[in-house]
Amino acid sequence: MRWQDWKSARLPPNTRSAEFKTVNKKIQIGVLAFQGDVAEHIEAVKNAAVKLRRNVSVVPVREQRDLTGLNGLIIPGGESTTFYKLCQREGIFGEIKKIKNILGTCAGAIMLSKNAQNKTKDQVTLQLMDVEVARNAYGRQNDSFEADISTTLGAMHAMFIRAPKITRTGKNVRVLAEHEGEIIACEEDSKGKYYLALAFHPELTTTLFHEHFLHKVFANS
Repeated sequence: MRWQDWKSARLPPNTRSAEFKTVNKKIQIGVLAFQGDVAEHIEAVKNAAVKLRRNVSVVPVREQRDLTGLNGLIIPGGESTTFYKLCQREGIFGEIKKIKNILGTCAGAIMLSKNAQNKTKDQVTLQLMDVEVARNAYGRQNDSFEADISTTLGAMHAMFIRAPKITRTGKNVRVLAEHEGEIIACEEDSKGKYYLALAFHPELTTTLFHEHFLHKVFANS
């Protein structure tokens, strides 16, 4: 996916604290807003909350104060090396590790992984999820593709943009989807922590994975 400067990441109007009110418990979800499909993820969370009739607020995250009170975080696609550098610059890399529920798509899946193949010399991942991910394994931008896939959540159309491959999963990791023999979605739910890694971009075609993520966040909050 084309890198875009974090200051110009596109946001829909009034997303600083967009709220979707129903009844019962309320949670707050953050979307790391340095680059990638920030607006699309915010919209997907909004739509998922409405479908689930859940009380959810969603905020873009760019600095340390934005992490306060979060029940879950989404790390979108983009460039994983750039994510690391910007998180370090803003002093939030270590703080992100404390968040109990994280969804990582594309570059976000690389950030979650305990080990990343083909990473640059100075690149560091969060090392939170017991998976190994191969960076840019499906090729470069012009190798991006779309496919109809089957998942444990149902059938959907998926977009793979400079996508990584999930090459190894640990014993507590559950595979949610495969495509042509490759793992493209998996989750780890252990010891009060929940991590969801996707090699594709669900925010562009469906809310199913955002709904699933919200279910897990409510269960862990």
